[in-house]
Amino acid sequence: MTAYKSGDPTTLNRLYGRTKGKKLRGFQSDLMDELLPKASVPEQGPITAKALFGADKPLHFEIGFGSGEHMATRADMLPDHGFIGCEPYENGVAAALAHIDNFNDLGPLGNVRLHMGNALEVLARIPDGALSFVYLLHPDPWPKARHAKRRMMNDGPVNMIAAKLKPGGEFRFGTDHPVYLRHALMVMQRHRDQFMWMCNQADNFLNRPSGWPETRYEAKARRQGHEVWYFRYRRY
Repeated sequence: MTAYKSGDPTTLNRLYGRTKGKKLRGFQSDLMDELLPKASVPEQGPITAKALFGADKPLHFEIGFGSGEHMATRADMLPDHGFIGCEPYENGVAAALAHIDNFNDLGPLGNVRLHMGNALEVLARIPDGALSFVYLLHPDPWPKARHAKRRMMNDGPVNMIAAKLKPGGEFRFGTDHPVYLRHALMVMQRHRDQFMWMCNQADNFLNRPSGWPETRYEAKARRQGHEVWYFRYRRY
């Protein structure tokens, strides 16, 4: 997943990292050409559940959905909710479109809309207090100290996430990288007036909570012997 600059959330416009990988296969190119325009978040105007799905419903927002397996599974679990996913990596978007195309009885588009590009540009267009969930799962750790400002978990993005979540809304964060873990905990400590850490004991962040589908990055981390941490924060 690509990271963003920290600071004033209105100026977080620079993407870091790659946006393309291996050449897309034929069916992936077809999905990008035919399905993505129909499933995309509109390029202009406020982003609301009614504008995207034709009716008011709880909205979920995933920052950097990778290949889309978490988003697709959550959308399948909650067919009456709407999901917005943002990912700048073309191959990940193509993989997510394949998930959407195979949605069981939800139809080819289902309850998911995608944006290939900067997540914070989309998040800025969502009315304050409109989101029920925000997900940031296994972001690029940018482990070198000089790259810390490239991490998504920084004050500017966290302030924006707080603004867009409704009171009682939930921010979920997951990582297997110890440097990012320490950085994220430090950042969230500065935002304790906005978020309550939903943690009563160690098991709350060492075990994946119910209703939190595994991502391919998490599965890879476990195969490599990494420990994985799960964090849930509730918006005051």
